[in-house]
Amino acid sequence: MKYIIVLGDGMADEPIAQLGNKTPLQVAHTPTMDLLAKKGRSGMLDTVPEGFAPGSEIANLSVMGYDVPKVYEGRGVLEAASMGVDILPGEMAMRCNLVCIEGDLLKNHSAGHISSEEAAELIAFLNEKLGDETFTFFPGVSYRHLLKMKGGNKHIDCTPPHDIPEKPFRPALIKPTDEASKLTAEALNRLILASQEILADHPINKKRIAEGKDPANSIWPWSPGYRPQMQPLSEMFPIQSGSVISAVDLIRGIGVYAGLEVILVEGATGLYNTNYEGKAQAALDELKKKDFVYLHIEASDEAGHEGDVPLKIKTIEFLDHRVLKTIYEETEKWDEPVAIAVLPDHPTPCALRTHTRAAIPFVIYHKGIEPDSVEQYDEFSAQNGGFSLLHGDEFMKTLIGIENKK
Repeated sequence: MKYIIVLGDGMADEPIAQLGNKTPLQVAHTPTMDLLAKKGRSGMLDTVPEGFAPGSEIANLSVMGYDVPKVYEGRGVLEAASMGVDILPGEMAMRCNLVCIEGDLLKNHSAGHISSEEAAELIAFLNEKLGDETFTFFPGVSYRHLLKMKGGNKHIDCTPPHDIPEKPFRPALIKPTDEASKLTAEALNRLILASQEILADHPINKKRIAEGKDPANSIWPWSPGYRPQMQPLSEMFPIQSGSVISAVDLIRGIGVYAGLEVILVEGATGLYNTNYEGKAQAALDELKKKDFVYLHIEASDEAGHEGDVPLKIKTIEFLDHRVLKTIYEETEKWDEPVAIAVLPDHPTPCALRTHTRAAIPFVIYHKGIEPDSVEQYDEFSAQNGGFSLLHGDEFMKTLIGIENKK
């Protein structure tokens, strides 16, 4: 048996009045997801352990079978692994967004989805002006970058920028949680305010404003941590080889620590215009050679953060028609059976424009599985599925079939 997880980031939602109190998953035309639901078995999965915020780093670690309280060290260190940046003893890594500040408000968490090329120039500028023996900036993809701090204390209270769109940013600045972390919080807040001063007049931002685009006029560091201790999946499950496919450094970084090969796909953007067909073909190519593929598609999460209901529906349909259909139809022809799992990591409701911790729907299909009574794939139908409600690493154990088989 081979295994593929197709994860539509943030795909789950809540009932929306303009959709007749249905969710985007319920409204979207998803014949392949519904076919897998009819032929397979569904359930619900709680991906966020008590005491953790519902971030993609937490949820994807859970989906991949990790005990989050034991291994989690922040988003920054995971993204550092994807970027090839080593985190040494005594160093702390943080995700560092480029954001748009408008007056006293954090307008959006993505600086209007700034291009990677523009962002790389801004990060180099920040490193030149603000980087020193304590702080180093590293460029990532679009608005997602990395800040490394020597001697930093990770016990600080950071607000993810996607949690406060159109809200005052100053109340959400970094706070210490104890006396030992006070100097770290103060230093990072000085860095944020200094970035606003030097980015305001940068030529890239002047050009973006002239073109009617949001400027990237502030950094926003968050999710601090030290180097994590994670076992590769091959030591946890009967998986000899595997690959991860994603446009997002965070997911690639989890894959690196999980012992998976990172596969880059040309035209993969992390947005609705990503190369869906290229990702589907890359997944099939890897599945022919390996036991396990983790295929991550970010688009629905970004639509949820934007509060764009029609776009979220479109991204779900794109995943169904342009990715899942191809994978299902091709693997059905193979002699060796392939288990296909479809799920989001967490909900990103359009009405809230941020993540929630609600359980998410999943479906597992492979030749020979005993179907349950579920007829379509969505947040409510899956509650009647044969797998009932699973928690954390139970999903991966169920998929692989070594435990919790129902």
